[in-house]
Amino acid sequence: MLSNGAQGKGLLQGKIAVIYGAGGAIGGSVARAFAAEGAFVHLAGRTESRLEKVAQRILEDGGQAETAVVDALDEEQVEEFVARVAKISRRIDISFNVISFGDIQQPLLEIDVDDFTRPVTLATRTHFLTTRAAATHMIKQRSGVVLMFGGSGPQTLPGLGGFKIALDAMEGLRRQWAVELGPYGVRVVTMVTGGIIETIPWQTEGREEILAGIEKSAHLNRTATLADVGNVACFIASDKAGAITDATVNISAGAIVDY
Repeated sequence: MLSNGAQGKGLLQGKIAVIYGAGGAIGGSVARAFAAEGAFVHLAGRTESRLEKVAQRILEDGGQAETAVVDALDEEQVEEFVARVAKISRRIDISFNVISFGDIQQPLLEIDVDDFTRPVTLATRTHFLTTRAAATHMIKQRSGVVLMFGGSGPQTLPGLGGFKIALDAMEGLRRQWAVELGPYGVRVVTMVTGGIIETIPWQTEGREEILAGIEKSAHLNRTATLADVGNVACFIASDKAGAITDATVNISAGAIVDY
């Protein structure tokens, strides 16, 4: 689906962005924010109907978007998708991956080994594949931004299984990509939120306790919202943040403390 948005000015005017997991709450919010700031967004995900819904909202708001069914864990699909975008647009400025990791959260003494390793394997695989595909083109143009989501931190909680360890692994992957891509003008940045209440389904077991925990840990009288994620992502991806790389941008309202 392609929408012909009105020309205007914005932080990301003329930028080409690819977003994996764009049919989800976070991916969709960032996609709409990018489009509102003038970017042409290529929405990738596994469920076409959800992608089309996001694209339709972008169209209604005057933005530009195209959808593609892509499994971000499949090397061939990722490579073909990025090559197609680059061929059409002649550049790729932003790559954002926010697919889920399939984690099962249980105490380490109770969790099955496959359930434990799954999020670590999926997180590192998908971010390696999508970053490598984008970086191939960003290196040639000597610019670009790879945006990761989730981040880590010194704190953890009991019963997270392999989820927190997957986030820690992504931090290491970010550092490695940043140091290798930096000489070519390509930036790699992670966003961390500490939890977004809007993304927790109402039927989630223990939802009220989870919400209370997120709210209690925040230092401010609020928690991060989807709008916050979109706004900060636009800034990070823009030229105004040109000196930021190999860093975690913390919008957790104080829930995650940096050391």
